[in-house]
Amino acid sequence: MLAAAALSAASPSVAADSIVITHAGSQPGAAGSSDNFVGSVRVEDRFKATAPATVVGATVIFSPGARTAWHSHPLGQTLIVSDGLGWVQMWGGKIQEIHPGDVVWIPPNVKHWHGATADAGMTHIAFSETVEGKSVDWMEQVSDAQYNDHTR
Repeated sequence: MLAAAALSAASPSVAADSIVITHAGSQPGAAGSSDNFVGSVRVEDRFKATAPATVVGATVIFSPGARTAWHSHPLGQTLIVSDGLGWVQMWGGKIQEIHPGDVVWIPPNVKHWHGATADAGMTHIAFSETVEGKSVDWMEQVSDAQYNDHTR
């Protein structure tokens, strides 16, 4: 769910046999793009593995009511909820609640969204892999009606 340009600054340039530690707070965070998020979202602690690995990720902090746009990942996505209360939904499915400690797997190419509940913020660490340099396909925004529809 991360733009490749946002990750390039977090890519280590080191020997293949070196351990790399990126200290907390050493990278600037950034507001989530209004093209890809609704509400107040902050993306921090971005990372991108050194080749041949293809994993990318970040810590994403959602204020109450904030969420991603609909999107998919060519090789799927894993979320680890670290704080707050959130929701996740795949296209055509029911909104599901997620809590701290929950690990969420979204299969490859499944259209979905995730974010905070209406009344509580949520933080998760998101992991995905790239295919030909791309880890996410962004789609349309999640409407307020879709976000609030818990009837399915």
